[in-house]
Amino acid sequence: MKVNVCYTPELINQFDVSDKSVVVIDILRATSCMVAGLGSGVKSIIPVATVEECEALGKEGFVMAGERNGKKLDQFDIGNSPFDYMNPKLKGKNIATTTTNGTKAIELSKSAQEVLIGAFLNLSAITQHLKAQQRDTLLFCAGWKGRYNLEDSLFAGAVCDGLKGTAEFASDATKSAFYLYQSMGGDLFQAISQSDHAVRLSKFGIMKDIEFCSKKDEFNIVPKLIDERLTV
Repeated sequence: MKVNVCYTPELINQFDVSDKSVVVIDILRATSCMVAGLGSGVKSIIPVATVEECEALGKEGFVMAGERNGKKLDQFDIGNSPFDYMNPKLKGKNIATTTTNGTKAIELSKSAQEVLIGAFLNLSAITQHLKAQQRDTLLFCAGWKGRYNLEDSLFAGAVCDGLKGTAEFASDATKSAFYLYQSMGGDLFQAISQSDHAVRLSKFGIMKDIEFCSKKDEFNIVPKLIDERLTV
């Protein structure tokens, strides 16, 4: 089993994912929201690339969720906070979501053998699933508008840490993520709160989101993309 890391969507063309498990990572906040929602009883989530696609699904009865540049879109039902997704009123509901970075990364992963959603909130569940599958894996960081970010890379490193001894680290990118987590993973909230994106989001007064997204293993689920929908 080989593990590789793609740090931004701009680099995904360097990888053939057709025979791999791809774990999409957008810690602040898309994949954390998806894990929180599906772990709290949301029936399914359809990630889409554009606002227009999300609005079309809204007309079909989907709850519309998402953001651009960190801010909730006015016409949507909910934004991009895990606490929005955990609202008991959304149990059994179907959500359509579009975000600046995370849904783009999911779209770019669709040719993979399987597409999984990873966050610190389901770290152990993801790691155990990958161990059981023993399939070559790409840890795909959504980044920020095509650029590297710290929090997604930390999560990639956390998965590598969980797989050490059972997987081959296939590149310097993988080793770098592993060593990053080794050096900064002791206090995730402190590390993540210093990231550029956390500083960006803190202007919206959502430090509670950032703190929650830094928690490990709040949910024992592995969301998978099946026929365009994320389910567990």
